[in-house]
Amino acid sequence: MADLRAHAVAAPVVGKGTVTQPVDEVVDLVSALIRFDTSNTGELATTKGEAECALWVAEQLSAVGYTCEYIESGAPGRGNVFARLPGADPDRGALLIHGHLDVVPAEPADWSVHPFSGAVADGYVWGRGAVDMKDMCGMMIAVARHFKREGIVPPRDLVFAFVADEEHGGTYGAQWLVDNRPDLFDGITEAIGEVGGFSLTVPHKDGGERRLYLIETAEKGLSWMRLTARGRAGHGSMVHDDNAVTAVAEAVARLGRHQFPLVLTDSVQQFLAAVAEETGYSFDLDSPDLDGTIAKLGGISRIVGATLRDTANPTMLKAGYKANVIPQTAEAVIDCRVLPGRKEAFEREIDELIGPDVTRSWERDLPSYETTFDGDLVDAMNDALVAVDPEARTVPYMLSGGTDAKAFARLGIRCFGFIPLRLPPELDFAALFHGIDERVPVDALHFGTRVLEHFLKNC
Repeated sequence: MADLRAHAVAAPVVGKGTVTQPVDEVVDLVSALIRFDTSNTGELATTKGEAECALWVAEQLSAVGYTCEYIESGAPGRGNVFARLPGADPDRGALLIHGHLDVVPAEPADWSVHPFSGAVADGYVWGRGAVDMKDMCGMMIAVARHFKREGIVPPRDLVFAFVADEEHGGTYGAQWLVDNRPDLFDGITEAIGEVGGFSLTVPHKDGGERRLYLIETAEKGLSWMRLTARGRAGHGSMVHDDNAVTAVAEAVARLGRHQFPLVLTDSVQQFLAAVAEETGYSFDLDSPDLDGTIAKLGGISRIVGATLRDTANPTMLKAGYKANVIPQTAEAVIDCRVLPGRKEAFEREIDELIGPDVTRSWERDLPSYETTFDGDLVDAMNDALVAVDPEARTVPYMLSGGTDAKAFARLGIRCFGFIPLRLPPELDFAALFHGIDERVPVDALHFGTRVLEHFLKNC
């Protein structure tokens, strides 16, 4: 690969050639979006770039005739853009197509390209956000612009939303918008966003391969838990039987080593059944080799494995201020991801593990979500994928992480993860999320744009 580490600082430009179809500009759009550094650190003072990026998105849509609304969600610079395209049947529920503009931070020294270069090389568009999720934002803009330029009227109202702060739970993004601007979602009954619609290539039981396209119908709850232990301060040289650091460390160790029970939700059951049907694999929950069978699915196995049970991963520790001083307080943060219907049982299990000497509190507590894999919208997703890839088979699955669907579902909106991408079988797609050298195949962007266009014409 050429040396692409230099950060492109010029203002993003798209539409360098003649544009007749959405695929003609989608790569330029995704590259331009990546060149906005919209790193979300989780802190208001250091998060940046969302406003500039959102205003640029509004310019791209306004240029072809959309009326856009720009909203700052609870703090200066937390920019969001909404645009509505009226459909043929105003009495039908509208469809929300949403993407987030923020990304997790990236350290340039770790990358083989600059993470905010938006470089196009070796068949990929490179940079932070390439798959999470400026690829979808670019496809949304390309299709929305095409519909407006060509006067295409979709069967129902389409609401395109580009939002802030997803990478920190949406406090200054989707959650704020739902609480403070519910009018933006008037008439919306269904939504698509991340993370789903991508292909998973599996070996077929009769030889050859089969492409499954995973539609997200469920996601685990997100709960960030703070553990606090309080003890007696003292001198580090003395015998001490009331040490807060020891108490919190023991609780963290018990949580970190604990394996929660296997629980199969409907989405996971249907996913495993479909994979078993295609591959001939047996996903026996009583088998000691269950994890080994799931590992045969490649990189996606890390997500699938995490949807079989709750998880509680220690991520942060804080205690003390001097080597020879036993502190009075010690804290830890645990990233908890909880299956639908498991919250009460999960909390009981947590309390048993941490014991009486440690207290817990929730820093962030967002619910799980699950819907069924049926209905006209699911049929439209399937039809769109098959129209572009006749070998496609759609299957439901659960995401181990969380998305803005958690916020939109509070308004009664039925949410799916659908960002259509046909991926090379050898690409470890799951590893690209928040990973080094994040990138999206150019061919996958072209494929996804065609699928999205077909879907939105027939949704």
